[in-house]
Amino acid sequence: MKRKPQNSAAFFENNSWYHRTKILQDDGSIKYSKKGGFATSEEADKSYRRHEDEFKKAYRAYHLAHQINTEVTLKDYLIYWFEEIFSQRIETTTRMVGAYAVYDLILPNIEYDIKVRFTNAEYLDALLERVAKVSASAGNKGREILNMAMKEAVIGGYTKTNPVTGTKPYKRQKPKITILSKEKIKVLLKASSENNWYLEILLGLFCGLRKGEILGLKFSDLDMEKRTVTIRRQIASDPLIKKGSGSKIDNYGLIERDPKTPNSFRVLRVPAIIIEELEKRRRLVESNKVVYAGQYDDKDYISCQKNGKLHSLSALNSALTGICSKNGLPHITVHGLRHMYATILIEMGVPLIKISALLGHGSVHTTFEYYCDVMDENENILAFMNQAFVPVERRAV
Repeated sequence: MKRKPQNSAAFFENNSWYHRTKILQDDGSIKYSKKGGFATSEEADKSYRRHEDEFKKAYRAYHLAHQINTEVTLKDYLIYWFEEIFSQRIETTTRMVGAYAVYDLILPNIEYDIKVRFTNAEYLDALLERVAKVSASAGNKGREILNMAMKEAVIGGYTKTNPVTGTKPYKRQKPKITILSKEKIKVLLKASSENNWYLEILLGLFCGLRKGEILGLKFSDLDMEKRTVTIRRQIASDPLIKKGSGSKIDNYGLIERDPKTPNSFRVLRVPAIIIEELEKRRRLVESNKVVYAGQYDDKDYISCQKNGKLHSLSALNSALTGICSKNGLPHITVHGLRHMYATILIEMGVPLIKISALLGHGSVHTTFEYYCDVMDENENILAFMNQAFVPVERRAV
């Protein structure tokens, strides 16, 4: 007989690994059975956990639908409302931000659970006060979700009134995010392809890199075979203060520093168009080394002046401003390119925590703060973003 790991739900018989199953019937009864055909106990355990999760979800939904409404607790009701009611009528991106609000903001901050019918404004005010400490958007979004849930709790007979209307409102400053239309992105890419900053703009648009991260990239950070780039540093301002001048800044130098947060150390896959442009940039740099000979300041930077020295921190944004102005485009910065990169990931349904990792945010709360409005848009961003992020060749749009 084969041995199974400790605490495993699997068992071995008839040359196969099995696990027990529970299936909720329409009348509320439970049918017990078993499922086999697994090559390993690990596979059986994985299947068992999935079946258990499905059973618990079905059992909770049945329980809430058939018990006396006034006995439902707030936690159980919020889970039931979000999974069985709210999620059935919304787009994927709206579900993403709603799930974050329910599971990451509201539920963890419920210090003691009460029945829905006993939930009042004072209780929710205390709850939202804890939620609001997470980020500037959390209180507003948490209150919005609770309001929708409690409105339907009244309709469903769980409670007589909606207590959220009596709670303290929370305002939030909405970050300004400029999203170019499909046609305008084509114009930007065409104009950029004829500019010396094309590679830097692609790195912002298709990799979501910060300005300092782009300037800090070195050829040694690239793995051309795997088509990846490793973010190890950023270029930042280094204020220079003359001795005896107090706090007066005489000039700004540039310095290599670690990325913005510990999570900003990351490895990203890059599109083929960027690999192609990197090869062109490498050839240009090698050519400049020959021209400037011993005067070339070789620090291995990808983005640099002809003599190898770093560009100023304002140079890339100035170039973008010029491109936008000459081509009738709305003003956009390097950070705006980063916003558009995040927006397309959101529309593709990439999980919030993965977007946070790709952007190198300090926490998923930061990602939520910037993009919850984008994720909650009623209009379909995909309608005008579709195919807009396909890079163009230098002579074709």
